[in-house]
Amino acid sequence: MPADLRAAPPGPDFAALPFTLFYLLDDEWAAEIANRTMRGVLHVGWVPNGTGVYRGQMAVYVKPNGVLGTGYMAAIRPFRHLIVYPQMQRQLGRAWRASPRADHP
Repeated sequence: MPADLRAAPPGPDFAALPFTLFYLLDDEWAAEIANRTMRGVLHVGWVPNGTGVYRGQMAVYVKPNGVLGTGYMAAIRPFRHLIVYPQMQRQLGRAWRASPRADHP
């Protein structure tokens, strides 16, 4: 990880979720989740559209662990894309709009 990300202040505590924070900056953050079946990174950030307006963007990177992980990830793919990720995006949007820095790009 680059030095500027290692030097970033600590971010939110994911005690209620199985994530470990990688880094938190003013306009993006990333967290990791890992278990027997997979290793994943959740990245959330603000992306400029070139006109001074920003939009939120979420990316999830997943790498299965072995044959069990590959099968498991294939089995839950529809659930992740139809239920989990949209719900995460709605929750993040609500939290952002409720935050005191809601005007922040």
